[in-house]
Amino acid sequence: MPDHVVPINKAQQLQVEQFTLECIARAQELLAMQLAPIPVMFDLKGRTAGMFRAQGRHCRIRYNPWIFAKYFEHNLAHTVPHEVAHYAVYCHWGRGRVRPHGVEWRWLMEQFGVPAEVTFNLDLSGVPQRRQRRHRYRCACRDHAVSSVRHNRMERGEASYRCRYCDSPLLPASDID
Repeated sequence: MPDHVVPINKAQQLQVEQFTLECIARAQELLAMQLAPIPVMFDLKGRTAGMFRAQGRHCRIRYNPWIFAKYFEHNLAHTVPHEVAHYAVYCHWGRGRVRPHGVEWRWLMEQFGVPAEVTFNLDLSGVPQRRQRRHRYRCACRDHAVSSVRHNRMERGEASYRCRYCDSPLLPASDID
């Protein structure tokens, strides 16, 4: 493997798109329902191979072209059905009615003949990854590592976060020290 992974090419993208359509057709048969066409994008970055997103009525599936390039066959066989299963479950049962990797999703993955795995632990060396800086915050019971996005929101006064354990506000560790 080269030191730097090159994203999949257009022919491979078409292959992924075609298999996505095949999985959607299979899900339609299994659930006895029509599924609307869904955009497939190759713009995902980082450590995630695929992602189903629903924002209101707009749904899309995003794939990471670098991770697909490094493990093309694995992702074609596992990631594509995984994301299509999320889409089909969302369309059939709706948001908030089922868990993301719940019984319905696992059943659909079983019908696809794919292990119902949530994540993979493959070597991602050579895959470009953006790492966010973590900022130290504290609450009444422990220390927290807050992402730059959340830190910036708190700095601008756009958001505040509370500890899920003690429900006290998160404060920058430097303000407490």
